[in-house]
Amino acid sequence: MPVFDLSKLTAGLSRTWAGYLRDWGRSPRAANHPQTTRYNYLLAAAQLGRYLAEYSPDPDADAAAHDPTEVTRAHAEMFQGWMIDTRSASTAVNKHKCLQQFFRFLVEEQETDRSPMDRIRQKRGPLDPAPALRRCPADAGRPATTRSARWRVLPPSSGIRWLHDTASRCPAGAPAARPGRHCCCRRPRPRPPSRPAPGRRR
Repeated sequence: MPVFDLSKLTAGLSRTWAGYLRDWGRSPRAANHPQTTRYNYLLAAAQLGRYLAEYSPDPDADAAAHDPTEVTRAHAEMFQGWMIDTRSASTAVNKHKCLQQFFRFLVEEQETDRSPMDRIRQKRGPLDPAPALRRCPADAGRPATTRSARWRVLPPSSGIRWLHDTASRCPAGAPAARPGRHCCCRRPRPRPPSRPAPGRRR
């Protein structure tokens, strides 16, 4: 990942927000955090400041948009709800963790008395359904009770379902005489060579 430009992340923010982000950016760098982690930290804080300045429905958010020490719990909760509506619940959880680090830095620097993230719960998305069992298309003509029938456990992931239901599935009419050659069948493990019985030589 190339070195990110902090001036681009803080574009459109007030000078106070940009100054705090610049000071905070040195702390994880000195702690030898990965560059992607530092980028996500700064991006989350910059998105909060930009949200307060442009998208917040709170008429009293002007002070928080100018100074991050004026951010309240209500501002952070509305930002997380906006992240869920415009992105996803997992993205909101990621921003929640990053903002915890940012306001913890402000408390340690004695810029504010208490972090607005202290009593905010992380947003949780809907639970994934239980994994499903599907027959391999190559075993469509075999009874389900035979040992030769191969079953496939689908992980609860929409991406895996998409791959299975589109171009990565087994082609129609694929021969069943070659097990392990289809995308949804596991390749059978090779059997170990048979050992001669004790006292016998081959």
